[in-house]
Amino acid sequence: MQEKDQRTLRAAYAIVFAAAAFRLLFSGLFLLTPDEANYWQWGRHLAWGYYDQAPLLGWAIGIFTRVFGTSETSVRLVSVLALFGTGLYLTALAGRFLSARAALATALLTQGVLELNAGGLLATPDGIQALAWAGASYHAACALSRRSTVQWLATGFWFGFGLLSKYTMVLFALCLLLYMLTSREHRKLLATPAPWAGVLLGSVLFSPVLWWNHQNGWSSARHVAHLGGADQGFTLHPGYLLELLGAQAGLVSPLAFLLIVWAWVRAAKKQRHEGWIVSFLLFTSAPMLLFFCVLSLHTRVYGNWPAASFLTASVLAAAVFSPAGALLPPPRPRLWKWTLATSYAVTALVLLQVVLPVLPLPVRLDQTAKELTGWNDLGREAGKMIASMPRPEKTFLFGIRYQLASELAFYTPGRPETVSINRWTRPNVYDYWFTDQDLMGMDAVGVTRFPDSNTGVLAEAFDRVAPPVPFPVFRKRPFSRTPELVTTFYLYKAYGFRGGLRWEPKQNDIRAQ
Repeated sequence: MQEKDQRTLRAAYAIVFAAAAFRLLFSGLFLLTPDEANYWQWGRHLAWGYYDQAPLLGWAIGIFTRVFGTSETSVRLVSVLALFGTGLYLTALAGRFLSARAALATALLTQGVLELNAGGLLATPDGIQALAWAGASYHAACALSRRSTVQWLATGFWFGFGLLSKYTMVLFALCLLLYMLTSREHRKLLATPAPWAGVLLGSVLFSPVLWWNHQNGWSSARHVAHLGGADQGFTLHPGYLLELLGAQAGLVSPLAFLLIVWAWVRAAKKQRHEGWIVSFLLFTSAPMLLFFCVLSLHTRVYGNWPAASFLTASVLAAAVFSPAGALLPPPRPRLWKWTLATSYAVTALVLLQVVLPVLPLPVRLDQTAKELTGWNDLGREAGKMIASMPRPEKTFLFGIRYQLASELAFYTPGRPETVSINRWTRPNVYDYWFTDQDLMGMDAVGVTRFPDSNTGVLAEAFDRVAPPVPFPVFRKRPFSRTPELVTTFYLYKAYGFRGGLRWEPKQNDIRAQ
């Protein structure tokens, strides 16, 4: 490799290192979102599986918080490290199979996209899955080019690692299989044992989760089926598809999304003329988004579900559209520069809004304020209310929804165990942690969002419920010293728990065992 290429590669990896260092520092500057607090609770209740998702995120958070102490940074450390590894793998994939300049373009694009920055800051399964998808893609490409059993086993390891983080990782195996079936050069490898040894290794890594589900009535499978609309009649919802595509454009940034789709189209037309790597990058990305687009015609698909489809797609887009394009002549080099500029601008603006609101958004559109504001103050208030109860040592803390229960667990002084009363909402992991017998006869302090409807239902679970105490939460307004109301929580004192923690299913609900 020439000295110039070595310098270019070093610059690419330096960008990945610098972005990871920034995310590590930034990760402690804002409160946990409700889902992050819930995943932190998983780390306190380690198990081979959980109702909502595969367990790896909970395991990792449990390890990091035990080693480094409990803080926002330690909870998010797993995602910071995962996206760091993702950036390294994608840059290495571009550098090894394309060019040093394509690796630099890949680093520039991936480290500026909002969705990957969010995945590297928030403690969610998407960050770990991104690492697994990138790692599996890199080693699969090495296995295909070198016919190496070791590389197939490495691919299988990352495949199993990804399944332990998010069930949608199964789509990687289908994408790779689809590529190999359509590849004249690599189709014959399906008749050799090495790829299947990788599949076997990944399946072994995932087997504890299968065993947990077997012991718990396949609850995770039922949950995934419910999200996929399995218990709904067949209907078509074109609006859901438009909603999904709009979410992708917003999360990736509009120009980057346009370039990725355009790169897929160009690669589909040119794949047989530009080498197998073009087809490989196409098949390890586009089919995943296509799958969720089809699914969205039937049921609502959340914007983060197809996130992994933009990983190797970013490598492809960088190689096609950057001035360093090693695959195809870049059609409009200026478009690449505008894509980078807008991607970094959107990401910077969103991150700034998180810590220092600058956009004059109405409250109903200010998602960062809704997700991040007031949890520490609410936790302190709940702690004071518990201390004022007649029997503090016999008083538990609850939320009607698991999100409230998890935030209270993290931000109430002493970080007490909390309970989610799921009877009127939906099943979740709290159903596996507490039973009615654990709490029968105890008093409680609880938090809800809606006073009128919940006062009546709480009376079904307690002997007596005191009137709610409103707790307003305010946000800072840009260029104003006057705070603005975001939401109001309602705190309750309840006495004599009578039972009724677990979710009560409705008829024809696939989640019911």
